[in-house]
Amino acid sequence: QVQLVESGGGLVQPGGSLRLSCAASGTILRMYAMGWYRQAPGKQRELVAAISSGGSTNYADSVKGRFTISRDNAKNTVYLQMNSMKPEDTAVYYCYPTTSWAQRQIGSWGQGTQVTVSS
Repeated sequence: QVQLVESGGGLVQPGGSLRLSCAASGTILRMYAMGWYRQAPGKQRELVAAISSGGSTNYADSVKGRFTISRDNAKNTVYLQMNSMKPEDTAVYYCYPTTSWAQRQIGSWGQGTQVTVSS
């Protein structure tokens, strides 16, 4: 059974940092282009960072220069380093593939990890 487990969320003050992790079981993440998505209360889920199987990255304008996505294929894990955080970064964060084919391989979304930016 394929499972994605997000961790590393928490409460952080504005300007602070967090690192999120996404560990996979039952599949090999290096085969897939992966993304970090977030969903704030009352808003649609949005893709904020993506990394290809080859390591190329892309970011939403709202996080560019502050967030960094990376992957450790040996650990079968994808990370999201978040710096200079803002209250508007508050959301539940999920990792999930960015291509339709990979999404069909993975199946269900994980539970996500809550990130709250507040003083």
